Amino acid sequence: MSKEKILVSACLLGEPVRYDGKAMPNEAVIALGERFELIAVCPECLGGLPTPRTPSEIDESSGCLRVVARDGQDRTDAFLAGAEACVSIAREKGCKLAILKSNSPSCGSGQIYDGTFSGGLIAGNGVTTRLLTSAGVCVISENDVESGFPAVKFDDLRRL
Repeated sequence: MSKEKILVSACLLGEPVRYDGKAMPNEAVIALGERFELIAVCPECLGGLPTPRTPSEIDESSGCLRVVARDGQDRTDAFLAGAEACVSIAREKGCKLAILKSNSPSCGSGQIYDGTFSGGLIAGNGVTTRLLTSAGVCVISENDVESGFPAVKFDDLRRL
């Protein structure tokens, strides 16, 4: 019997794809690989951005979605392309759940950096989280898994 598939930020699985060229392996997420097939994705890499890369944050001060690098470069198109690629992968693989890196302008769920590059956080979702959620994929962060996101919730997703 095949395992249910979960889309997961590649950095959480130990792949060095973050903006700083590092990984952020998360043992609680990795351990889910015993019960589920974990599908690694990095929206920023899928959108064509290099590793390492200048950090980016979402800036919605103009009333529309923009993703801007610390050096002022507009990266909105790359972030949107990566998000769309993740939605395609989720659909192709049948993923109903995604576990994405907290606070990221791509992957954050519930809170993201505030767009000032000061380390401040605000309520909000990253670009990929927004697109996945609108496509019907449940998105949580590694913090939800670490805090004991109940296994029954994963089982409930099978019925979706």
